[in-house]
Amino acid sequence: MIQRPAFHRPRLLVVGCGDVGMRVLPLLADRFRIFALTSQPERRAELRAAGAVPVVADLDRPDTLTRLRGLADAVLHLAPPQPEGALDRRTRHLVAALGGVKRMVYVSTSGVYGDCGGAQVRESRPVAPRNARAVRRVDAERVLRAWALASGTRLAILRVPGIYAQDRLPRKRLEQGTPALRAEDDVYTNHIHADDLARIVALALFRGRPGRVVHAVDGTRLKMADYFDAVADALGLERPPRLPRAELQAVVSPALLSFMSESRVLDDTRLRRELRVRLRYPDVAALLARMRSAPVQSGTPKEPT
Repeated sequence: MIQRPAFHRPRLLVVGCGDVGMRVLPLLADRFRIFALTSQPERRAELRAAGAVPVVADLDRPDTLTRLRGLADAVLHLAPPQPEGALDRRTRHLVAALGGVKRMVYVSTSGVYGDCGGAQVRESRPVAPRNARAVRRVDAERVLRAWALASGTRLAILRVPGIYAQDRLPRKRLEQGTPALRAEDDVYTNHIHADDLARIVALALFRGRPGRVVHAVDGTRLKMADYFDAVADALGLERPPRLPRAELQAVVSPALLSFMSESRVLDDTRLRRELRVRLRYPDVAALLARMRSAPVQSGTPKEPT
């Protein structure tokens, strides 16, 4: 098959080119001419090496976004909201700057549901955010829905739980001996491998239904402390001590406690039936099994939502 020159391919703008965004780039490099938004000029060489044209601009500074109008036919919006306030100002600035976009995929969070008492959650469940981060994500989803309706853009929303990979495991937490909840107080947590999430994002560009929400989640069915135990065993570390919730509140940060206060099991039916995704890592256990014969890198724990 003859490959089209880059200048003749449709244009894709990636907004928020962190770990997952960098994993997406090689998956779409043959289909699009890719532009990557970055607020850090020092990342330009890295982005070029990954096959993207860097665009230096800042979602917190609308005056820097003028180049985005008409730049791309499709957009991957992976950027988080700013860290304060009830509204996602960054998403507002982005959609005000865009023009001529036919397709967008927005990566949101499963935290928009709040605590569901361990129930299975479908995408049709009303949102009920319990913390400021999730409130801003709900705002972003609403802004994007209204913008997509007005502009005729085909919008797909992915609600994403805790992202893991071999270098994205809670090693530091385990090494520090941070306690977990005892079984009777514990919460269900949901997961997706970073490589699988990148593939889901790429497929959602082509297979996502207009205005549709899809859970980007694997088949893990673990409570949070059981997840920590499994990771500790794989890394050869001590399992964390378990405490009643009343005692745990006194020894962990409010941010961490908020993650340990929401329990839900995300339904993956739409992911399987509509996006037709076959996960490389069907659950956390699949990665841990591979790690037995490979070295593990340290990483930063991500939100176990």
